[in-house]
Amino acid sequence: MLPLENIYQGRMLVLGHRGARAYAPMNTIPAFELALKQGADGIELDTHLSKDGQLIVLHDFSVDATTNGKGFAKDFTLEELKELDAGSRFSPEFAGTRIPTLDEVFEAVGKKLFINVEIKSETQDTDGVEQAVADCIARHGLEGSTIVSSFNPLALRRFRAIMPVVPIGYLYSREYDFSEALQDFPHEAKHPEDDLIDAAYMEWARLNHYRVNTWTVNDPNRAVKLYQLGVDAIITDAPDVIIEAVRGQSR
Repeated sequence: MLPLENIYQGRMLVLGHRGARAYAPMNTIPAFELALKQGADGIELDTHLSKDGQLIVLHDFSVDATTNGKGFAKDFTLEELKELDAGSRFSPEFAGTRIPTLDEVFEAVGKKLFINVEIKSETQDTDGVEQAVADCIARHGLEGSTIVSSFNPLALRRFRAIMPVVPIGYLYSREYDFSEALQDFPHEAKHPEDDLIDAAYMEWARLNHYRVNTWTVNDPNRAVKLYQLGVDAIITDAPDVIIEAVRGQSR
């Protein structure tokens, strides 16, 4: 398993969930830049491919929930996706905000923040997203400040085969847990939903040498408890709230 000391540096990280999405449209440049401004250590984002094979940063497989368009992102070219408004549904002040590419996010904040790239994949076979993510990370020289996660263990296996120097984290919840597919497969981090974590869980994770990056924590009291339990990173919609909550705490 890869050493991660250069990322965590002995402290708990606070990551903006799709940016500072409590205050700006999720998975957009304004949300990522706001997370940086609020003092987040990093960001978490979602990526998959457009019709013409470009890595876009978008949570859902469809554009319906966050833009003025309708349909699956994989059925749009990047040029067509760039015509959509990804900000107005959140607030009129963000009108005209566009769906970013992973390249654009890396260019904007990649040298300033740790980045958790979640690969969106629901299939047994690849559509090429793992190779595209690896190529993008290498293109920007971010191998040392990126972790790749996914709910799909097969995607993690494919990514590891392509880019073994970048750490990987397995995402899961009570509802979605396919961890049997990672049996005996080396990975550096567990990314459990926060309600799965207690003292026994953390003891198990430490015994098995896993980092624990948990989501999505917006309650400051829960954040303090998780901090005291020893989690390695908290992924939150409101980085400023969680940073303030754990400031001055000691484990």
